[in-house]
Amino acid sequence: MTSEHKKSGLVGLTLAAVGIVYGDIGTSPLYTLKTVFDPAHGLEVTHNNLLGIVSLIFWGLTLIVSLKYVTLVLRADNRGEGGIMALMALVLSSVSKSSRWHVPLMVIGVFGATLFYGDSVITPAISVLSAIEGLEVATPAFSPYVVWLTIAVLVGLYSVQSHGTAGIGRFFAPIMLIWFVALACMGVVNIIKSPGILAAVNPLHAVAFLLENGRIAFLSLGAVVLALTGAEALYADMGHFGKKPIRMAWFLIAFPALALNYLGQGGLLLAHPEAISNPFYQQLGAWSVYPLVILSTMATVIASQATISGTFSMTKQAIALGFLPRMRVRHTSESEIGQIYIPAVNWLQLAVVLMAVVGFGSSEKLAAAYGIAVTATMLATTILTFFVIRYRWKMNLLLCWAATGFFLIIDVNLFSASALKLFHGGWFPLLLGSILFIIMLTWKRGRQLVFENLEKHAIPLDDFLSSLFIAPPLRVPGTAIFLRGETDGVPHALLHNLLHNKVLHERVIFLTVFMHEEPWVAPSERVRVVDLGHQCYQVNVHYGFKDEPDIPAALAQCAEQGLDFEMMETSFFIARQTIISTPGAGMMPWREHLFVTMSRNARTAADYYQIPSNRVIELGTQVEI
Repeated sequence: MTSEHKKSGLVGLTLAAVGIVYGDIGTSPLYTLKTVFDPAHGLEVTHNNLLGIVSLIFWGLTLIVSLKYVTLVLRADNRGEGGIMALMALVLSSVSKSSRWHVPLMVIGVFGATLFYGDSVITPAISVLSAIEGLEVATPAFSPYVVWLTIAVLVGLYSVQSHGTAGIGRFFAPIMLIWFVALACMGVVNIIKSPGILAAVNPLHAVAFLLENGRIAFLSLGAVVLALTGAEALYADMGHFGKKPIRMAWFLIAFPALALNYLGQGGLLLAHPEAISNPFYQQLGAWSVYPLVILSTMATVIASQATISGTFSMTKQAIALGFLPRMRVRHTSESEIGQIYIPAVNWLQLAVVLMAVVGFGSSEKLAAAYGIAVTATMLATTILTFFVIRYRWKMNLLLCWAATGFFLIIDVNLFSASALKLFHGGWFPLLLGSILFIIMLTWKRGRQLVFENLEKHAIPLDDFLSSLFIAPPLRVPGTAIFLRGETDGVPHALLHNLLHNKVLHERVIFLTVFMHEEPWVAPSERVRVVDLGHQCYQVNVHYGFKDEPDIPAALAQCAEQGLDFEMMETSFFIARQTIISTPGAGMMPWREHLFVTMSRNARTAADYYQIPSNRVIELGTQVEI
């Protein structure tokens, strides 16, 4: 590839990153300053306070986003993939399972992931709501309709998810580029009018503000963090765009535009403190309100779309890593494997988003709920990053503390400030996260109990085959494939088939699927065939947590190892497990019943692994936990 092609590809990826990665953080200027100076917080719009707050925002973007995420955390990739699930998988593969840190790190990673779900509910609600609220600036007559218009936009957005984002995705980058240019231009206009706001670039104003205002300053940190929402997104989207385009998009476009706009809003408030009712929409005067509402609505829809797509992606990863039951996953693009749609997640998320819009009713009230989810996820990322640096990169302990300790102090303070809003909306994402946390750990523990039960009663496969062929049963034409767990002995489906049908196919395949704590497994490493004798074979299929499980495609690869399959002569025997909750050592009764319910409603293995339904024979088996 020529340097010109590489350059054009990098430019294309950079512009695409602007459209997808920075939608969330890019729409934060809509509500951040308005929330910081909300009368309920008791912070007055004075010269020193404005310099202090704008300085905090500027240096928050510099330290948290530029230094922590863009410079440090992006280095902690799991074979090119990012996001807290990929980070957790990277950490767990770096720490021994017998280590005292293994379970606590898994818990931290799962809880951080569940709070991402809370964040993904609040982002569409607060972003679209704050955009539509611009109509109130034009005329108070729109006030009664803000919530209803927000609901209409959100219902429309979630209704088109099944068609995928491939069609509308190409419009994301130009719209967001226009958005960031508009942010920068509005900022420059107001900085020119009030150049004194440039003093906020001096970090001493942020320090002085914190020291002079005490408790009120600490409370304001919980609102300042709204300017940092979406920082996790740039890490989560690393696998789609790569590190360099994300870094270029931030330093060349997003960061300058955001910094200029926050400085500009600060300049506007220095000259016109009364504009605090909605500083974003008053930056250029009354003539600009309606165009800004239209542009803001498009930008917030894009920000919401990125969050929704991120939720689908994280759910798929959680299923592959064994933290959620199998669900129906539909691919909406023939060329882009990452373009997926999960119906159950889509409609459940819409229901909760609408509850948030109706329940909170305004962006100011939702802002209190927003900060706690964002800061908790940031804190979890910092902790996990420390273990990557220490155990994966084998860095000196002192260097590890130096690299993450500074950010840990900042994250703890931001989380503590946000936690003070627990009873003012902060409970909402924590409640959502806690429910999902219980569900995910219950599913993980339940599956472990099932495996332990099967392993306890397992008959060793080699010994079974040796005894079976002393007096072999009748062999019938065709190929039988028996799905077999990683720790199983003889598959129950084979035992049932021999017991009831008294026959064995002329060729028997034991198929085991291994899911690895890494995003991708190379096609050359996908399949391994082991000859067990007597026309019996063990086939091991390996997938990463971002790979698409496809058993027929994997079987086609077996031809390279001398094992051909004719699908019309092949039958898949699958044991349909019925989980039974029993008293005793396991989980608490309510958790066991929750696991049983999830297990009954999970997508079948045949469906999940894309096995043709007309080639499947299911045989029931009961498993006690």
